[in-house]
Amino acid sequence: MTTPSALERPTDVPRSRRAAALLVLLPATVLAFLPPRHIRAVLGVLRRGAQPATPAQAQRARDAMCAASLRCAGPKGCLPRSLGAALLCRLGGTWPTWCAGARVVPPFTAHAWIEAEDSPVGEGVPDGYFARLVVVAPPPRPTGR
Repeated sequence: MTTPSALERPTDVPRSRRAAALLVLLPATVLAFLPPRHIRAVLGVLRRGAQPATPAQAQRARDAMCAASLRCAGPKGCLPRSLGAALLCRLGGTWPTWCAGARVVPPFTAHAWIEAEDSPVGEGVPDGYFARLVVVAPPPRPTGR
């Protein structure tokens, strides 16, 4: 017997933002097929020159990815969703902290997500719920002399 379910997709995302999300969906999907070390290397290059994303900017990017793609809105779409949200933020000149890891409470589940100001964005879980294994944070700010 199956249990009916419905995906919650944001409906208030502007068309231009949805179009931008569709634009980054293909590169995000291609990146999702790479090994973690290659994903980290590519994202490390892409983040250069970006400012740290605010929680609101990161949430808008995540919402746009969920609105543009049913796969990204689903429970198994965390990797392309998080990669797409990071790329979408980068189009706006910012960068969230992109993370891949696992839940710290049983059952073990791998997961990918974005963070802003050291908190998961749009996940509905408390801080510390996921253990970070791969992290691509915003670039360090240059120190003034």
